[in-house]
Amino acid sequence: MLKTLAAGLMLLVTSIPALALEPARGPVLLRVSGAITETNTTAGVAEFDRTMLLALAQRDTLTKTPWYDDASTFSGPLVRALLEAVGAEGSTLRVIALNDYQAEVPVRDVLDYEVILAMSRDGKTLSVREHGPLFIIYPFDEHPALMNENILSRSVWQIKEIVVE
Repeated sequence: MLKTLAAGLMLLVTSIPALALEPARGPVLLRVSGAITETNTTAGVAEFDRTMLLALAQRDTLTKTPWYDDASTFSGPLVRALLEAVGAEGSTLRVIALNDYQAEVPVRDVLDYEVILAMSRDGKTLSVREHGPLFIIYPFDEHPALMNENILSRSVWQIKEIVVE
């Protein structure tokens, strides 16, 4: 009887997903799901609040974009740092906006370029009205060849979720 109970408890414990990341303490800005190994919810999802995103490796990118009149300094975590934090194991990111617009971003992009999840522009937090809370920004001025329709379509704003596939 004791062996059966112990075996049942082991089965129960091994079926509960591991929670490797600290839980979000503030409002969740981003959910990451799919082919990831590090989560912080029992649903196998990684949820990030602002503080958690700011704890990732950060970058400032000064660049012109089609969405603003002048060059702007965008700041936020490197997407590759986010992928490392969640143990991403896929080759594509399905990026989903608040209005359910979706774009596929090859993981190769974030490995080859300093792509960020911009949280601020010129020192001001990005509001939903200003393309926030998160906006994928490529270093267009550093790599002018990136300024093309294909890459621009990957520059999703008002991001709420990333699915690693």
